[in-house]
Parts: sequence; C-alpha cells; structure tokens
Amino acid sequence: MSDRRDNQPELPPEIARRRTFAIISHPDAGKTTLTEKFLLYGGAIQMAGQVRAKGEARRTRSDFMKMEQERGISVSASAMSFDFGKFRFNLVDTPGHADFSEDTFRTLTAVDAAVMVIDGAKGVESQTQKLFEVCRLRDLPILTFCNKMDRESRDTFEIIDEIQDNLAIDVTPASWPIGVGREFLGCYDLLRDRLEIMDRADRNKVAESVTINGLDDPRLADHVPGELLEKLREEVEMARALLPPLDRQALLDGTLSPIWFGSALNSFGDKELMDGIATYGPVPQPQSAIPRQIAPQETNVTGFVFKVQANMDPKHRDRVAFVRLASGHFKRGMKLTHVRSKKVMAISNPVFFLASDRELAEEAWAGDIIGIPNHGQLRIGDTLTEGEALRVTGIPSFAPELLQTVRAGDPLKSKHLEKALMQFAEEGAAKVFKPMVGSGFIVGVVGQLQFDVLASRIEIEYALPVHFGPSQFTSARWITGPKAAVDRFANENKGHICHDNDGDMVYLTRIQWDIDRVERDYPELKLSATKEMMV
Repeated sequence: MSDRRDNQPELPPEIARRRTFAIISHPDAGKTTLTEKFLLYGGAIQMAGQVRAKGEARRTRSDFMKMEQERGISVSASAMSFDFGKFRFNLVDTPGHADFSEDTFRTLTAVDAAVMVIDGAKGVESQTQKLFEVCRLRDLPILTFCNKMDRESRDTFEIIDEIQDNLAIDVTPASWPIGVGREFLGCYDLLRDRLEIMDRADRNKVAESVTINGLDDPRLADHVPGELLEKLREEVEMARALLPPLDRQALLDGTLSPIWFGSALNSFGDKELMDGIATYGPVPQPQSAIPRQIAPQETNVTGFVFKVQANMDPKHRDRVAFVRLASGHFKRGMKLTHVRSKKVMAISNPVFFLASDRELAEEAWAGDIIGIPNHGQLRIGDTLTEGEALRVTGIPSFAPELLQTVRAGDPLKSKHLEKALMQFAEEGAAKVFKPMVGSGFIVGVVGQLQFDVLASRIEIEYALPVHFGPSQFTSARWITGPKAAVDRFANENKGHICHDNDGDMVYLTRIQWDIDRVERDYPELKLSATKEMMV
C-alpha cells in the first residue's frame, strides 16, 4: 500500500481540496440520514428528506430506487458531489445489509477514507466489523460518528472501549456528549473548546455554538445544569489523561480514529464531523495499478470504473458507469483510451451525481467521481487513460453463495430475460451463468435479499415477471490452469461447467466433495472463489 505521508510532491490546489469518502455501517445506524444532512450543510439541498417519510415529507436523495423507498433501506451505493466551504466533497452512501456487501466492497476501492457510523445504543455490530476489516486491508483512514445520542445510549467510555477492543484501533474523542437520551443537551467540542447545543424543536436547524475558554469558564454554568457539568468536567479530564490526542499522521496511517458524537436526525454533530473530514481527512491518494502506481498530480488523465448502474432514469434505457478519476484534470469532450478494448472513447456528456439527479460535468479533477453514460462498453474494473496501457488493480468479484435457476413468466419473452440478466451481470448486481449443457440461466448472488431486488427491478424496468427456482448447485468457482487441462476437465464434467458473462469458465459445485475431488484428480487446475474485475 502506498505511503500516506505528506512528503509527496505538492498537489495542485484544485486536487488538494478534494475529499472523497464513503459512509459505512451496520444497517439502520443512520448512514442515509447522515448523508442527507451533509447535503443540507453543503447547500446542495434546501430541506433534508427522511428515510421513512410519511405523507408529503421529502424522501431522502440517496435512496432513489422504488424498492429502497418502500423498504426504507439502501440497496445500491449512490454518489454525491457538493462543495463545503472551500472544499469539494465526493461522498458515497453504501448499502449496510450484508446481502449487498459486494457493492460496498467495490465502492471502498474508489475512496480515500471512510466514515464509520455507529449506533450509540448498539455499539459495534457484525457488519460494521466486516466492513472495517475491508478498510483495514486497504489502509483506509477511518473517522467515526456515534449516532442516535438523543436516544437512550450506552456510557461514552464503554462505546470507545468497545471500538478499541473489537476493531483494534486507537480512538480519540473529538467531541464529548453532555447527558444521554432525554437529558442529551449537546456536546463539548474538544478540538476547539466550544460548547455545541442541540435544538430539539427544529430538526433542520444547525446547532448553536458557544465559544468558551476551557472547562473552567464560569459561563458554562449558564448553559449546562450543575450535575451534568460536574460529570462533564470529570469525564473530559479522564478522557484527556487516558486516550491518545488527535494526531493527523496516525489517522492517515489508519491506526487512529477520531470519534464525534451526535444525532443525525436532529442535525446535531454532523457539521463538526464535516469540519473534521475537511481538516484532517486525506487528499486524493495514489492508486495501485499495473505496471506502475498512478499519482494524483500527474498531468495525464486516468480513471477506473468501480460501479455500473443500469436504468437510473427509467424513461431511458441508460447505463451509467461510475468512474473515479485517479489523476489529471479532465475536461468534457476529452478522448480517452479504453484499455481493455484499446478503443478511443470521446467522453462528451460526463455527469456529476447528486444521487439520481445529475448535472453535466464541464471539468473534473483527480479524486472526483463522475458518471459516463454508455451502451455497455464500460464494465466494472475497466481503466480509462490518455493512451498509456495501465490497469487499475484490486477491484474484487466474489463467488456467489446462493444459486437459483431463473425463467420468464412468459416463455415467449426469454430473449428479453437474457438481455435483462446480462445488464444486471454487467452492473455487478448478480452473477449470471450459462450452462454448457441445457438451456436457461443460473443466477448467483451473495445474499437472499438480492433475488428480491432482481425480481422487483426486472419487473419494473423490463415489465417482465420472473420466477426463481431451486438449483441443485450450491456454489461456484472460477477455473484457471493450462488450456489443455482445462479443456479436458470441461469435457469430463460437462454437467457442472458454465460460463459467466465475461466468458470465463466456472465450475458449479453441490457439496465440498466436488471441490476436493478436483484438487485430487486435477492437481494442475486452480479453483478460486474470487476474481479480479479486470481484463
């Protein structure tokens, strides 16, 4: 992994003001609500929507699919770009459910930092831990936001201890809560010695702050009741003695995480978190690639596709590739080389995202996330350059854990079904396997909820009811090895062989014995459960 030190050559000011980060957490910790408030403070929207909106209340921006609005969950990662002060934020809201973890894993390859949201009452949950492991593999700096402090939550030291023990990372408080649950008044800002007071009446109002000189300032007593003030002074003294101070270098190395406390729904603590991202967060980082690393300050433009979303606009059968720019200054109309096919593409209508709304991007810099509408030429893992043959590495594709057969409700529409399935396979929403023997398709996903999403999306976007049925197979493995050995293996095991939508050969298995048998009888072949998304 690249050295995240400050001794890299000076970045152009336009690139240095970029902050590209993802918001990760267990389902229902409050990622989407926090995203919404970020947009509110950045001035990108005038009024924040709610995930569980009733009646005329605004829906949240980042959950734009019909299913996301009905179930109140995020199903697909969505990107947003907006200005905050003199900084430019590129934020990605990710799905929390484990069933969509592949989308989240891929998103984390395209950002420089992660904001981990934790529920004050529940602490570190299973999915938080999994996502944290992925961040650790990539050495991503992590900033923590402890949400829902206005509900009954646990002791502050207990929450910090749990993060340190479970995730093996040092934690330093950037703010300290005053009271919890009903008594929650606000926070004391430890970085700037200020008192932040929450307004419970108006959810869309930014908290007021009172500037004071340290915890001994007599003016504190005007705002905080006696016993809470006593407790605050005691806890902050303990925290300052026991916990490490905020060190930007340790944060950039991924060994220390600052934690802010607040309540996203009540617009409290979000602004301090945004200031923290702007001040301490990393600038765009070098990107690992073959045959060399790409530095953000290079003059040539390079970028890579980390997500493809089909039918974002239901009126047009469009496909938008989400591209993270790794270097250079991109201008609209530029001609870029598509490394996999060696063709030159003119990028004439790139867009910036605000969830499902978009605006034309006249220019973009390294660190930005832009959308490129296309007709299926761009796939996940593709690299775009100004001619040099570079390939960005590290974008994973996982073997599915659930396999089912699929057929159209109307047998005459099987051609349409094939088109729909191919589109979702390219989007990375599911794996689609074409058996070597017999007709039909086998669809593989990581979690059961993805079948529901697929069926609902195929029906809405293609007006095509589909039925998923049981399959005799339970898992899939990609096969690599000498060509002669692979061909011999395929001929002898025709009933188990499929091809995925990239044309790679896949071996479908029923039980562990199938895998052991291949390792025993065909030692020269390698079966793998992941494949890197590249040529």
